[in-house]
Amino acid sequence: MTRLLGVDLGDRRIGLAIAEDNGGARPLATLNRARAVHGDAEAIAALVVEHRIDEVIVGLPLEASGVEGDQARRTRAWVDEVVATVGRRMSYRDERLTSHLAEQRLGPMPRGRSGGPPTAHQRAAYRARVDREAAAIILQDELDARSGAAGRATTGSTS
Repeated sequence: MTRLLGVDLGDRRIGLAIAEDNGGARPLATLNRARAVHGDAEAIAALVVEHRIDEVIVGLPLEASGVEGDQARRTRAWVDEVVATVGRRMSYRDERLTSHLAEQRLGPMPRGRSGGPPTAHQRAAYRARVDREAAAIILQDELDARSGAAGRATTGSTS
């Protein structure tokens, strides 16, 4: 079985998910974005080695109309910079609405003490969970497409 790592790339964090042997995807970790892309690449490369990953699936943030906008171009540029360090094939999967779906799965953000607004720590922890869950959704879409069960076509790949 090909071992896959799912990536939900954000401006501040990177959500990660891993494919399970049973054909499902599970959230793995959330990384804070490094100051330089090389730092992101090293962190992901370490996880690739640790988990014996064969391929990395990166969410491609297409616009609602399906066209690639600025965020998709930034994602492709990021992949172009990290692929050599990661040392694995990196493919794209349409990630439209994955963060919204992740928030629905996780439910509302927890309230703060005595029902007040959430603390900064609670907000950050919740956003990290959303990023991991979005990566799992991206990866599950890819797994489903590969098994023929469902999903959209892979938008492209970089070797």
